[in-house]
Amino acid sequence: FNGDDEFSLIDPDHKTDYLDFIKESISMALKLRSKSLTIHSNALDSKGKVRNRYNNIPDAVKLATMKATLKKCTTLAEKAKITLNLEALNIITDHVGNYLSSTQLAADLTRKIASPNLKILYDVYHMQLNEGNLVNNLVANIDQIGHIHVADVPGRHEPGTGEINYPFIFSTLKKLRYSRLVGFELFPRQSSKEAVKAIQKSLT
Repeated sequence: FNGDDEFSLIDPDHKTDYLDFIKESISMALKLRSKSLTIHSNALDSKGKVRNRYNNIPDAVKLATMKATLKKCTTLAEKAKITLNLEALNIITDHVGNYLSSTQLAADLTRKIASPNLKILYDVYHMQLNEGNLVNNLVANIDQIGHIHVADVPGRHEPGTGEINYPFIFSTLKKLRYSRLVGFELFPRQSSKEAVKAIQKSLT
């Protein structure tokens, strides 16, 4: 589940509040026996819209703030043995104005911080919209991926309803010996039962 709320990693004024909320999220994760938390660069509202685009803050300040806050978050995660998964979001349809929007920047941050408790959440749906090049990015960054989200494009429905070749994606993950979790974060086109059938088909 998400570890952040109304606070943003890129806002210098949110550093203390963000860390306090992460502490609460880690505490709840431990109670629920959850091994990971998802985090984002910008705070999102209840509909997933970006609360603040921070157009007044230079990108260099956003990046520096994000890196510094992530380092402190990671120290907390290491003590609790919880993995933080940093998710880049699409800025095309769902999360216009979100700062973290590329696999490369997310992976650069996790590599620089270099902690086994900080990984990236690779959302195939988001990254197809933002950048494409799915398989090459998976291969290049598989060591940094802690969780994968699946949905097809367009519509965010189950595999097989859009343009993404999920059987090829899943066969690539097998070849790469990816052993962490895959989550199906999608809206069934017709029913959950039919979506499950489509998911099972994509895995074979």
